[in-house]
Amino acid sequence: MGPLASRDVFSWLLVASVLQVSSVRLAQASYLCTAYLNISYTNPETNRTTWNQEEIGLYGQDSPKASVVGNVYLATPIFGCDENTVYSRPNDSRGWIALIQRGNGCTFSDKINVAAMNGAAAAIIFNDFGAENRVIQMSHPGTSIVAVMIGNYRGIDLVQLLLKGVPVSIAIEVGKQHGPWMSHYSVFFVSISFFIVTAATVGYFIFYSARRLTGLRQQNRKQKKLKAEAKKAIGQLQVRTLRQGDQETGPDADTCAVCIDLYKPGDVLSVLTCNHFFHRSCIEPWLLEHRTCPMCKCDILKTLGVELDVEEQPQISVPDFRSFSTSEDLQSETASHTHSETASSGYASMHGIEHLSPAEGTQNDVQEEQLDASPHYDNLAFEGDVHSQSEVRT
Repeated sequence: MGPLASRDVFSWLLVASVLQVSSVRLAQASYLCTAYLNISYTNPETNRTTWNQEEIGLYGQDSPKASVVGNVYLATPIFGCDENTVYSRPNDSRGWIALIQRGNGCTFSDKINVAAMNGAAAAIIFNDFGAENRVIQMSHPGTSIVAVMIGNYRGIDLVQLLLKGVPVSIAIEVGKQHGPWMSHYSVFFVSISFFIVTAATVGYFIFYSARRLTGLRQQNRKQKKLKAEAKKAIGQLQVRTLRQGDQETGPDADTCAVCIDLYKPGDVLSVLTCNHFFHRSCIEPWLLEHRTCPMCKCDILKTLGVELDVEEQPQISVPDFRSFSTSEDLQSETASHTHSETASSGYASMHGIEHLSPAEGTQNDVQEEQLDASPHYDNLAFEGDVHSQSEVRT
């Protein structure tokens, strides 16, 4: 496998790893958990206690998914960003819940941490003006208490009750869990599939590289052996040194086919087995690589008998179906052989007539007139026609 293919494989593995980690983080980030808020308060005018339980809250992304029960106290100032934020609560109160409004340029983490510093067990943050009852999943890293967001309308109702001095108690309970487009099981199976595909890819890469390396080693060994045999063959070639007046140095002489230079007196030539000659310094490097004549492609290894041993191909024996021929076929073959022998002897006799004397020629003519040279046919119908014609002529 080349360097480009290796780089592509490692790039694909890197991209797949990033996508797998990103998908897991995205699945965790888009995991939603709602909160049930059981709001209870006593109306001082009617002295009636009201309970109202609704799924109106949404746990923050970094919030513990736990239930909390306690009285609600409003932050002053209401945004709860400063460390000097005051919560109007009794000094001995524990497990209380802070009510904070979103906004004023500080983060959710700042609001929640300030409430935790004042001793709050949970923080309810209601949305800013204009958001109506819409809620979002808050991101508040670095916090440790329960954090829930509710809509603006619900938050304003609670603020009005608290400003009137009505004690409000809220029980926060874990609601429904809304999984993302990829659940935990999907993430698990995707991770397992990713590792399987990665392992298979790496295994194939190692197998392919080992196979390619083995093939290259075998090819190198073969090339080295061929070069060694070519050196033996080059040592057996005829070497000739040109002199002044040789035909190869004349004005009409050919040039070296390798370097395209004219032959000069003193040049050392190597004469190949095909009688083509070249400069020795030109042809020897060529023969080491190609082992053939540049002009006629004659293989010097085969010609000189120093070729490599070739594995013998297994020969498949083919049955001779002629041994299963019938008696009629044997008779027809016998007749055809007889006819061919007769024809060949006639061809020889025709050539021998030229050397006979006139008297012998006359006798042979008489004998030839008496011979019945009927043609031989494989089809009996034609033989019958010929016999019938000869009878009519008679």
